[in-house]
Amino acid sequence: MFSTRLVSWFISIAMVMLVSCTAYAAPPKEIFWDDLIPAGHVQISNQEAASHDGDDKNWVQPNLDAPVVKALDGKNISLPGFVVPLEGDSEVITEFLLVPYFGACIHVPPPPPNQIVHVKIKNGVPIDSLYDAITVTGTIKVESFKNELAQTGYTMQAVGVAPFEL
Repeated sequence: MFSTRLVSWFISIAMVMLVSCTAYAAPPKEIFWDDLIPAGHVQISNQEAASHDGDDKNWVQPNLDAPVVKALDGKNISLPGFVVPLEGDSEVITEFLLVPYFGACIHVPPPPPNQIVHVKIKNGVPIDSLYDAITVTGTIKVESFKNELAQTGYTMQAVGVAPFEL
């Protein structure tokens, strides 16, 4: 028979292990741009049709009612993309749009809202080059944001930004 003292010791060890395991959050789920489009939805793409001829009709964001994936709301994810800066200074940016291809919202019309994520990062992050892809990690929300550049279908409170690696 086990003594009461030994049983208490086993219970104590089990509790420490349980607390230790729950203290570490699950790693973020790595997602990609197609994961932001609901299954079965045929996405309108304007990237191929984009023109640089200065005609305002070519700079209209398509499909403003593009559906989002509600199951992603509140999830800890990582998503690669390109930065369109919104707020910050010469050292760091604190707010930006994350887009699936270089030049979206600046050199070519914005993609549909379900292909843009409005990102805020509390203390800011240095971005060496807007030409380089990054991976953003944080909590994604199914929430719209709109400014003069584009409307988004998602927002994210970022906790980390890193160079994109294949």
